[in-house]
Parts: sequence; structure tokens; C-alpha cells
Amino acid sequence: MAPLLLEGLQRLEYRGYDSAGIVVTSPKTAGLKMVKAKGRVRDLEAKVPARFKGTTGIAHTRWATHGAPSDVNAHPHMSADQKVAVVHNGIIDNAADLRRKLEADGVEFLSETDTEVLVHLIARSGAEKLEDKVRETLRVVEGTYGIAVMHADFSDRIVVARNGSPVVLGIGEKEMFVASDIAALVAHTRQIVTLDDGEMATLKADDFRTYTTEGTRTAAEPTTVEWEAASYDMGGHDTYMHKEIHEQADAVDRVLRGRIDDRFSTVHLGGLNLDAREARQIRRVKILGCGTSYHAGMIGAQMIEELARIPADAEPASEFRYRNAVVDPDTLYVAVSQSGETYDVLAAVQELKRKGARVFGVVNVVGSAIAREADAGIYVHAGPEVCVVSTKCFTNTTVAFALLALHLGRTRDLSVRDGKRIIEGLRKLPEQITEILKQEEEIKRLAEQYADARSMLFVGRVRGYPVAREASLKLKEVSYIHAEAYPASELKHGPLALIEPALPTVAIVPDDDLLEKNRAALEEIKARSGKILAVAHQHQEKADQTIVVPKNEDELDPILMGIPLQLLAYHTAKALGRDIDKPRNLAKSVTVE
Repeated sequence: MAPLLLEGLQRLEYRGYDSAGIVVTSPKTAGLKMVKAKGRVRDLEAKVPARFKGTTGIAHTRWATHGAPSDVNAHPHMSADQKVAVVHNGIIDNAADLRRKLEADGVEFLSETDTEVLVHLIARSGAEKLEDKVRETLRVVEGTYGIAVMHADFSDRIVVARNGSPVVLGIGEKEMFVASDIAALVAHTRQIVTLDDGEMATLKADDFRTYTTEGTRTAAEPTTVEWEAASYDMGGHDTYMHKEIHEQADAVDRVLRGRIDDRFSTVHLGGLNLDAREARQIRRVKILGCGTSYHAGMIGAQMIEELARIPADAEPASEFRYRNAVVDPDTLYVAVSQSGETYDVLAAVQELKRKGARVFGVVNVVGSAIAREADAGIYVHAGPEVCVVSTKCFTNTTVAFALLALHLGRTRDLSVRDGKRIIEGLRKLPEQITEILKQEEEIKRLAEQYADARSMLFVGRVRGYPVAREASLKLKEVSYIHAEAYPASELKHGPLALIEPALPTVAIVPDDDLLEKNRAALEEIKARSGKILAVAHQHQEKADQTIVVPKNEDELDPILMGIPLQLLAYHTAKALGRDIDKPRNLAKSVTVE
């Protein structure tokens, strides 16, 4: 059992990596056995004794929310009588109140976490069945959770529950699994059941059942996942980030496959459930995402406006959900998330649905919460993305938006000629991505030159600005170098005060109708002794160095122009000795507020 749990933790370490722990038991074992360790899964593995056997177990690798990383704050958390153990993703909003009440009743807390409240509540429940103990506890809990619970008196089972944090069951042969991500399951089974919010499950070795937190049975039908265990291997690369950057040509080919309709110069997007009449009734498109997904949405909004002539904009879902936005029945809302579980995006979707809005999802993970909550949508088919910083999923998401823009455009006023032009451009993308990646050694040398910079400025105009935003985010996420992105048109309105030889500027300079305007921005920077790295379709005389990328259609150029900057961020981080796949303070799927 312990080796299986540790293997699962290693596959999930990208979701959290400040501490880890494991608990096992069996019908032949008295009580629960637990080992916890601050640090990575390898630190936990070194502490697990050779004779640490059991037939039932839970384990967890944590991303700090409550309490500093430590052995004590690591999950699982166990009751004082060592009968109850809990692992938990999410945040218990009323943990402080519950903690005070428990302390007043004489309970002594060992950790600083909100999770320990769950443990004591379950342990103190007078219900006879474990399921009822957990259900009774959840009635007084407010917040988000994906939990797995073990009890020494019920050593044949694990009880799990979900509210806002993912819980996935793996259905095996005389063995059952549960995890927060299918990555931990695919080495053992490809038959999965994804719990909905407000749903619980009991797992035994040969059976499982699902039910609501009120106790009503639910019908859970396993589905087969496409991804295999080999998809999560590094494949000879030093890091997952490097592997995933180099997978982008194949990934883009997957998102295009079977979707292009040459006869009518459009695309098939069956998951949209949107006929031509409904498409023509859309008056506005609002795209919601967080971080990289938000930046992909910015590019998508521009493509929708250009190709479909529908007003479109992107907004951080984390802001939208709090500002009591006016929901328009003629607006199509698009929720973007790699994992399909990003809590801020999911909460925005749920609020929109409550107000009667039509919501589409653009996600990577089939069957994820946002995919299930949305009315319809597009899967981006990037394949598993393990590195915390997103690369191939970002690219595939922008391509998915190009498909959506083309689909909406062809139902409106986009001509057959322009439809063919965009399709030809889309088909060129995989080969052009491969061409860009062949420049890696040159980009590596540039990265080594810029690695000693304390800060960098990224600028772009219109189509180039979202590229600058995403490139800036990539650099700071993985290298920890401070970076800012500004529209090139805004330089003279403030940011020029920052320009000096010690502040390098990365300029996005596409060969489009704004080329001369962008060159004028380079002149402004150069006149103030700024160092410039340009990403362009041709050599830029005013730049100190230029990364030349292949030209596509104007509308599709942003998809390609960010790829060399992924490599720049990667090699800058490598030159600085950063932990590239697991940057400090970050987690892959942000399933908490």
C-alpha cells in the first residue's frame, strides 16, 4: 500500500509540494499508522519505514493555505485517539469559529490548519456509521473541500466528499482508488467517476457507492479517460516544462484534428450545441479565466472581434465573481481553465448559471467540474500538463479560440475567402511551431545574457499586448525575476520613466498594419539607452537582438509569438537554478480562493 500511495503522491506533487504525509491501516492492524514530513515527497519517502503495511490508506501532498510548511501542519491530520485521519483540499471558512468551540470543550489542537477541525468533529460525532459521522460534520462546515476520511473502527473503507475541490474515484478490479486528479489513477485504472459538489462516496476494495450529503443515493457511471500513464512521463526531457514546450506542435494538431470543414470554409465544433441562428443572436462575448487562461482569453477576444465582428473582452474570473456584474441574455460567457477545476472560474460559472446566463467552457480535462457545469464548450486536447506553469495548454487554448472565432465569423459576415485564409493559417501552425523550437540553442544563449536582470519590461501593441502579458507572467512564475507588461502605446504615459540600461525590454513586433507604430516604440526605448530584445517576423534594426518567428495570418500571429518567450523563461530559470516544474509558492490547479 505505501509504495502505491507514494507513487500517487509523486504524480500529484505538481499540485502542492511543501509537505506530505501518509496513513495506512488494515483489518489485521490495530489503529492507524502515520508518517509525515515537511518538504517534497522524496523527504516523506525517506521517513517511511520498511515495514509500513496496510490494505487501506490515504496520503496527501500540500500547498500551504493555513499554517506554515512543517511536519505538524502536513496532512493527513489525526485525532487524539488516533482513530480518525483526514486529508483535505480546500479552505474551511468557519474554521476559526469551530476551533474556538472545540477548544472550549477541551480539545487540544496540534496544528495551525483548518483541516484539523474536521478531524476532531468527526472523532467526536456520536453517529454509528463512518458515513454518518462525516455527514454530520459537513453540516456545520462552511467552505470548500475535497476530503478523504479513514477510521480505525472501519478499516475496510474510505469515505470521501466534495464541495468545490475535485474528487475522482478510480474503479479497479477488487481495488478502488480516489484522488484529486486522474494523474494519480491512470497507472492503475482508466475507469473513473468524478464526484459533483454536494456528493459523497464510500470506497471498499470490491465496491463503491455514491450519495449526496443528505444520504440520497446517486447513480455514478464510470467513464474511460483517454490519457495513459505514459503521458505523465518526462520522455527523456530534464523537466516537464521542457517536454511540454516541445509537445506543442503535436498538441495543436490534436485540437485541429477532425474540426476543419473545407467545404464551407469553417469548423465543426460539436460540443458547442450552437446552431447558426443562435450564433447570430449573440451580441457580445465575455471571456473569464485566471492567469494564463485569462491571457489566452485576451487573445481569443481579439480574434472574435476581428473575425466575427462581435464585441468581445476578457476579464479575470477572480474579479468578475465579486463585482455583481450585469448579466446580459444576449452575451455568450466563456469560462477558460486548463484543469477545469479552477475555483474562481468555477464560482463565476455557477453565479452566471444562477442568473440565467449561457456559459461555454474551454477546458483541457474531460469531465472536469467546469466542463460539467457549462452548457456546452470546447475541449482543447492538449494532453496532460504537469509543469505548474502552462505552455502547451495556453497555446492550444488560443487555437481553440481561433476555431470559435472562425465558427462565429462564418455564421455571420466572414467571407469564404477569409475562412479559407484562416484555415490555411491554422494548418501551418504545427510546422511553424517546430520551426520556432529549432531556435532553442540561440534562445538559450539569449536567456543566459538576461538571467542577471533584476527586472524586465514586456511591451506589445493590440495583438502583441496579450503576448507580452503572458510572456511576463511566464518569466516571473518560473525564474522569479520581476517582470511587467504594458501596451506599447502606453510607454509615454508613464513606463518610460523606468527605462535604463539595467532594465531590458522584450518587444512584441508583428509584421502587421501596426509595424511602424511598434518600431516607433523601439525608437523611444533606444533613445533612453534601453536594451531591447524583439520578437518579430523580421530583424528589427533598433533592437539589440531579434528572435525571428515565421509569419502566419495577422489574426493568428499571437499564437506563435509567445512560444519563443516560453523558451526564454525556461532557460532563464535554468540558468538561475530554479525548480522549474515546481516554482515556489505556486500550485498547478488553484482550487481554493
